[in-house]
Amino acid sequence: MLRGDEGLRTLLNLTALPSSDAAGDWLRRIGAGEGLAGLTRVQRRLLQKLLRKESRREYTLDIDATQIVAEKEAAKWTYKGEKGYLPRVGTLAENGLIVGEAFRDGNAAPASGNLEFIRYCEQQMPEGKRIVAVRADSAAYQAAIFNACEEQKQHFAIGADLDATVKAVIAEIPEAAWVKWRDAEIAETVHSLAKTNKAFRLIVIRRPPPGDLFDANAPCYRYTAVASNRIESAADTLEWYAQRGETSDKSVGLPICTRSARRVRYRDIPHDYRIKELKLGFGMERMPCGQLTANAVFFRLGVLAYNLCQGFKRWVLKKEWRQHQVQTLRWRLYQIAGKLVRHAGRMMLKVRDNVIELFEHIRMQCWLLANEGET
Repeated sequence: MLRGDEGLRTLLNLTALPSSDAAGDWLRRIGAGEGLAGLTRVQRRLLQKLLRKESRREYTLDIDATQIVAEKEAAKWTYKGEKGYLPRVGTLAENGLIVGEAFRDGNAAPASGNLEFIRYCEQQMPEGKRIVAVRADSAAYQAAIFNACEEQKQHFAIGADLDATVKAVIAEIPEAAWVKWRDAEIAETVHSLAKTNKAFRLIVIRRPPPGDLFDANAPCYRYTAVASNRIESAADTLEWYAQRGETSDKSVGLPICTRSARRVRYRDIPHDYRIKELKLGFGMERMPCGQLTANAVFFRLGVLAYNLCQGFKRWVLKKEWRQHQVQTLRWRLYQIAGKLVRHAGRMMLKVRDNVIELFEHIRMQCWLLANEGET
């Protein structure tokens, strides 16, 4: 794309661009060295600059793993039965910024390293900003995470494993405790794991299973459950938990938009949708190299591009642009036609009258952002 845009290359003074082979060699060389550590420092500095522009001090962390299919010789088989990678991503629910990511082999256990990843995300936060709540699927249903959240005074809502003990607890819920809620019924009880220091709420949803005309012994209900230490009502807690993902068993079967017909605000966009934008909008659904470390560098660069785009929408563009995904920005903003001309030794960009105000606003806001804090 850059090779075919002579005007942009002129503005950026890009006289030569590396070939795809040269770019792959660079990724492998950087991945084998200290490249990832250096990009971590860049990511932290970018997050600090963006988050310090907000008056908000407390944030909700959403974590999840996502599969990237890759027919690479060194790629491992994922739990979904496909070869590829299984990176973990942590986003801040309030502004959509990715605060942490960990690129992993496809055979990495979804439940491994979750507490360490939460701690890593916390370390990425600038001084004065902290994570006060954690939401995750059942891969994070672990006593160590529950204990850590209680110690840090963090709220949590985490999908529960329907193991034998949870099923036994659900079976003991009296019938009178179930109340109508949307297209299902909910009830709650108290539960604990073997190594939890404190019991937690177990909010259970039950629905009739899909009809089976030929199985007389089919169960009467199918269940999903969420473990939480929030003090809000069960319904409010489920609403809050549902904002982290799409309609699935992981997100306890809640619809994406529960706010009637009005437009969903950007801060209401689910965590899984943000991961989808990272993968599809920034080209992270395909990895260029066969080496894990080289692809980890590529993925982290994609995360940096994603966060820069979020910052651009939030603190450079006007408010009406904030709900757009990067695909929309490309065809509505980045692809606006213009012409570079030279006059009196100066280079100028000629555009239509109806976008001059927008371009002037963007240029001024970028200048203010770049010079913020300078005397």
